[in-house]
Amino acid sequence: MGETLVRRNVGVLGGFLGFVGMSAVAGVLVAAAVTPALALSGMAATNTINVFENLPDYLKIDQLSQKSNIYATRSDGSEALLASFYDQNRVEVGSDAINQFVKDAATSGEDPRFYDHGGVDLQGTVGGLVSTLAGGGTRGGSSITQQYVKNVLVQKCEVLTDAQKKSDCYDAATATTPDRKLKEMRLAIGVEKKYAKDDILRSYLNITGFGGTVYGIESAAEYYFGATALTLTLPQAASLVAIVNNPVKFQLDQPDSATNGAANGYAANKDRRDYILDEMLKYGKINQADHDAAIAAPIEPSIHEPSTGCQTAAGSAYFCDLVVNILQTNTTFGADEATRLANFRRGGYNVYTTLDLDLQNAAETTMKANVPDTYPGWDVGGVIVSVGVGTGKVLAMTQNKDYSQDPAVQATGANYTGINYNTNVDQGGSHGFQPGSTYKVFTLAEWLTEGHSLNERVDSRRKSDWGVFRDSCLGNQSFVFNPKNDSGEAGANYSALESTIGSINTGYIGMAKKLDLCGIRKTAEAFGVTRADGDPLQEGASAVLGTNEVAPLSMAVAFAGIANKGTTCSPIVIDHITGTDGAAIPVPASTCTQSVDPAVAAGMTTAMQQVMTSGNGTAHASYVSTSPKVSMIGKTGTTDGNKDTWMSGASTKVATVVGVMSVTGDRDQRTTRFDSGRAADARHRMWPVVMSVANAKYGGDAFPVASGAIVNAVQVPIPDLRGKSIAEAQTTLEAAGFLFINGGITDSELPAGVVAKTDPAGGTSTNRGSTVTVYTSNAALIVVPDVAGKSEAEARTTLGKFAIATTDGDITDPKQVGKVISMSPAAGAGAKPGDTITIVIGKLAATPKAGG
Repeated sequence: MGETLVRRNVGVLGGFLGFVGMSAVAGVLVAAAVTPALALSGMAATNTINVFENLPDYLKIDQLSQKSNIYATRSDGSEALLASFYDQNRVEVGSDAINQFVKDAATSGEDPRFYDHGGVDLQGTVGGLVSTLAGGGTRGGSSITQQYVKNVLVQKCEVLTDAQKKSDCYDAATATTPDRKLKEMRLAIGVEKKYAKDDILRSYLNITGFGGTVYGIESAAEYYFGATALTLTLPQAASLVAIVNNPVKFQLDQPDSATNGAANGYAANKDRRDYILDEMLKYGKINQADHDAAIAAPIEPSIHEPSTGCQTAAGSAYFCDLVVNILQTNTTFGADEATRLANFRRGGYNVYTTLDLDLQNAAETTMKANVPDTYPGWDVGGVIVSVGVGTGKVLAMTQNKDYSQDPAVQATGANYTGINYNTNVDQGGSHGFQPGSTYKVFTLAEWLTEGHSLNERVDSRRKSDWGVFRDSCLGNQSFVFNPKNDSGEAGANYSALESTIGSINTGYIGMAKKLDLCGIRKTAEAFGVTRADGDPLQEGASAVLGTNEVAPLSMAVAFAGIANKGTTCSPIVIDHITGTDGAAIPVPASTCTQSVDPAVAAGMTTAMQQVMTSGNGTAHASYVSTSPKVSMIGKTGTTDGNKDTWMSGASTKVATVVGVMSVTGDRDQRTTRFDSGRAADARHRMWPVVMSVANAKYGGDAFPVASGAIVNAVQVPIPDLRGKSIAEAQTTLEAAGFLFINGGITDSELPAGVVAKTDPAGGTSTNRGSTVTVYTSNAALIVVPDVAGKSEAEARTTLGKFAIATTDGDITDPKQVGKVISMSPAAGAGAKPGDTITIVIGKLAATPKAGG
């Protein structure tokens, strides 16, 4: 019977094959004729038919390319989809998640003998070729298993990252040659030997294309009808299976198509759909009533564009962008960038991030309320980023721009950018922004590390020549610059604590003068701070005031480290990842390192709390507006010309950095107003909003109390400088750790030009770093001679240059009668000629009378 059928079909084609010279087709037909017998008998092909020699007998079913999803987790534990990414929009589902209508439509329309043949349908193959060559028919010759094999081979090409290899692979997998057809048949037989029919059908429905980037029945149901593979109706199932036959011709997302559009009821798809419905009725898969109802049903697609790319994450898009950057750059996810990208876009990852939607929503809301996305004549940028203390988890990240990586979209308005202002350049970010005085905390850390205290004072007088600064890395350096204080403070001897509370620039330069500039840089690096452009941090004296361009995320990580008793944890954005099988995939972990000694951190937080709570603290405005209140540290920053303003701070649970900056160009924020108020104050309107949510959700503990040695300056005795030259006095004082101030000339009996006195006086003790004022003699006084024990007459003669005043003083020794027993001023003191010297003359005290 089989032989007769083969001869009859070959006879029909004989003349045509001779006419077109298609000998290759004849070879395919021969293979098609022998394959069913082989498949059904289970004979080993390589032992029976020479034409199959050297062909593989088994095709491994690899994981299909699937879309990956990025999620945030709500407070109640539910998932919020931020974005999806894919090369092929596919969600692989199990057989029990696919409607029986779909399965029956596929077998009836594409391979009605699917459950009977062994991988290659002889009747279908020959009939399909005859029909195709004759110009008629509606069904191809390949079985579902063969179609599956072809799709698998194509999918193997899709995962290649080399463009030429990918193209060559695709050509080989789709070539219309006898060799390729024979290989497909042999592999189909191998698949049938290895897998059950239901598994093959499920795999086929998951792998096949449904037009464009839509792959698999689950994604097709969602995309075309907003349904699932399980909830599709009969006519919907038939319409989707119709697309498989010719995705370009039958897809349902081209409503303007003249041949298959809304105007003609998607006529091309309907013809194929109705054919499939007829076949389903023919093979008893549906009854007449269901068939007729489905035929009468109009085709009404409801296109649901899939979430793709970070732009779908709205205000969380820049956080999403950082997540994608980590997935593409971290070696945890692959050895090279191309592999990492392919793994992500095709691997079906479910990426669960660290984003806290409560904090994120607060950040997005306050950003929209306080910083416009554009401003006339000003390229304005606004950022908010929060990091978990002790965890490194990035909890919130937003900015004042709309996200897009499409240059065409970016060209439509300055409100669009693909640059993440929160991150470094190598993380998709900008070249950074000067943090201003928020950077001073690293000088404070080095100050305390090197043994100085909060109450130690420095020379904070404004000057243009600060002299030589110590630098153990680059060599000692001289800097001639004239920094001024933001609010015009002009104190000459601020303490480190006062300079921190009031953000005194000259105070911090004075502190740096006593430190190692290289040490300050290394301390900043220890807290995880780098330049955003990837260059090394600059360490000149001006860098103390925050001239390095850094990313806001770096500052948030650093402030979290300060709040974490000096232990800094590297930032992470991914909490965990699961694959398509639900198994965990390794993710980068936060690395925590001790940046400074905990005692130093306690000193830092002691000072930085007062920046918040003190009435003259620069961050007081943010503190008073935050509710509920917990222990909080803070530091503000304002750059030259007020073009960038920052508010950085933390509780023991969450660190938040807020910034409003000039992305390009300059703008004085103190003279610029937004609808919400003065631009320079926007930081103090936004930071409290985010931290109020953080405090309410996470609470906060008290910061450690700084030790007395950290707070109190070392007591040092002031040397006695009288009689020394003014230069010698300055050298001696500064070597002892005091600030020298020349108090000018004072009346003294000492030689002109030498030190006459100091204030405080020599021999007393005071805080190291305190100011000592030195006065030099004008030699205007003469030494008062000693006249004690002399008679009044002798005393008057000796004190001839002075006016004399006398008074009596009781004595008991008769020998002292009429003698000088004391004088004022004392002998040796200085006095001007003519000044009054009072002498006390001894007088015998009266003897008391005896009682009666």
